[in-house]
Order: sequence, then structure tokens, then C-alpha cells
Amino acid sequence: MTTKLTLTIDDSVISIAKKYAKQKGKSLSDIVENYLMSLTSKENKDESISPRILKLMGAIELPDNFDYKKELTKGLAKKYK
Repeated sequence: MTTKLTLTIDDSVISIAKKYAKQKGKSLSDIVENYLMSLTSKENKDESISPRILKLMGAIELPDNFDYKKELTKGLAKKYK
């Protein structure tokens, strides 16, 4: 069963969203419905950390000023040279 819903959204957002939906071959209603389902399903899942990941926590110590984004950028630049 589906129910009609009225939302108040800025015109520019609606315009962009409609273009996006058209590119994806979906209706805007489908995209909104799927988004809302993804939001609510995350809340229902048990978000516990697996034991394997817990074992890795603390395995490496980094300096307080470590900038992972900078290091990632350097690594990707080196990889794609």
C-alpha cells in the first residue's frame, strides 16, 4: 500500500533531484522512498564491531598531528603516476 505525502522542499533542490532521478531512470518518489528506507534500516541494525576489527584497534600508533587525508593523497598520487 502506498500513501501520498506532501513535502516542502526548495524549488532548486527539487529541480536538481528530478534531473538526478531522470538520469538514474527512476522516479523521484522511488529515490526518496529508498533513501528513507536506508536511513531507518541503519537504526534497526545492530551496529556492533566485529571481533576481528576490535583486535586491530590500537595495533598502530600514529602521531597526534597525523593527517590521514594528506597521506592518502600522497599515496594515490604515487599510485597513479
